[in-house]
Amino acid sequence: MSSGLIKKKQPDSSTFVRNQPLSNPVESQTSEKDFDANFSDLQQLQLWAGALVVLPVFVQAPWVRLNPLSACLFTLFLLALGIPLALIGQRGWAVAGELLVGVSGSWLAGCLYWGWLRTQPLWHLPVESVVLPIALLGLSSRWRLSSSFYLASLLGTACTDLMMVMTGVMNQWPVVVMAPLQQAPRLLHETAQQLLHPLPLIALVCAATLIVLLAQAMQQKTRLASEFRNTWAVASAVLVTTVIIDGLFLIAALINPGLSGLI
Repeated sequence: MSSGLIKKKQPDSSTFVRNQPLSNPVESQTSEKDFDANFSDLQQLQLWAGALVVLPVFVQAPWVRLNPLSACLFTLFLLALGIPLALIGQRGWAVAGELLVGVSGSWLAGCLYWGWLRTQPLWHLPVESVVLPIALLGLSSRWRLSSSFYLASLLGTACTDLMMVMTGVMNQWPVVVMAPLQQAPRLLHETAQQLLHPLPLIALVCAATLIVLLAQAMQQKTRLASEFRNTWAVASAVLVTTVIIDGLFLIAALINPGLSGLI
C-alpha cells in the first residue's frame, strides 16, 4: 500500500522569503529610486522657477513706471520665445519655454495693474487673475508647468494682499504710490514700521510659516512617481521665493525704501 501512495513534496523552507518588511512596498521603493535619479533635474527646475519670480522685481517694476505700454507688449516677446521652445526644443529648453509661457501671464497681469491701476489696491488681485481661466485649463494639458508657475504666483500674491489687509496697511497703499517722489520714501518707511508692532509681526510670521509648510507639502509630492512631479516642484519653488521676496521688500522699505520697487 505504501508504494501506491503518491508522496507529496514537502515545501522547501528556503523558498520562503523571511523577515520581509511590509511597511515599504515595492512601489514606494521604485518611487524613491526614481526621485533620487531625477533630484538634480528637479533642483535645476526649481532654481529657474525661483529666478523667474524675481525677474519682475528688478525689471518689470521700473519699466512699467517709465512706459507701461511697452512693458505690456513685452508679453508678446515672452510668448514668441516660450511657445516655440516648449514645442520643438530639447528637454531642458522645452521646460524653459513652458516656464516663460507661465511668466508671460504674470508679467501681463502685473503690467496692466501697475501701469494703469496702481492706486486701486482692491483691483490688484482681480487684475492679477486675468489669466486664471486659461491657467486652470492648462493644468490638464501639456502646459502644466506654465499653469503651475502662474497659479503659484497668483496664490502668493493673494496671500500677500490678505496679510496687508489683516495688518491694516492696505489703506496706506494709494497714499504711498500717489505721494510726490520726495515724500513717498518716508511714507513707505512709516508704513513698514507699522508691521513691526507685535500683533502685525506675529501675523506675518504665522502667514509665512503656513506658506512654507504648504510649499513643503508640495515638495513632498515631487517624491511620487507621477506626471505632475515637475508641476509640484515649480509651484513649491514659486511659493517659497514669494515669501523671500516679501521679506526682502519689507527689509528694503525699512532700510532704503527707494529699493523696494514700489515707488
